[in-house]
Amino acid sequence: MDSSFVEEFNALFNDILLPSQLKYGARLIGRWHLEVDVNTSEIFALWEYDSFKQYEEIETKIKADEEHVQRVQNRFDQIGRERFKEVLKQEIKQEFITSTVDRDKTILKPRV
Repeated sequence: MDSSFVEEFNALFNDILLPSQLKYGARLIGRWHLEVDVNTSEIFALWEYDSFKQYEEIETKIKADEEHVQRVQNRFDQIGRERFKEVLKQEIKQEFITSTVDRDKTILKPRV
C-alpha cells in the first residue's frame, strides 16, 4: 500500500474494523506495519479462530451488521473512494493457516 495511506488505514482498522471483529468473537493476535521503501508499506494482521467455520460465521455476522457497514461506507466517503482504490493498488491477501500445536498444551497451568 502507498505509505501515505498508513495512518488513515490504521484509523479505519482501529476505529471501525477491529471493534466489529472483536464484537463477534474474532481474536487479534497482532498487527504489524513494515515499511518496504519510502513509498510502499505492508500491514500484516494475524487473527485466531477456533475453526474455519467460526471465521465464516463471524464474517457473515459482520457483513449483516448494518451499523458496521454504514460506518465503513461513511469512512470510505471521508477518505475518498477513488483514493482508497488507488492507494490499495496491491491485492489484499487472506491466507489461512492451521496450528501444528495443541493449544491446550501451550497454556501455562498454575503449579500446585
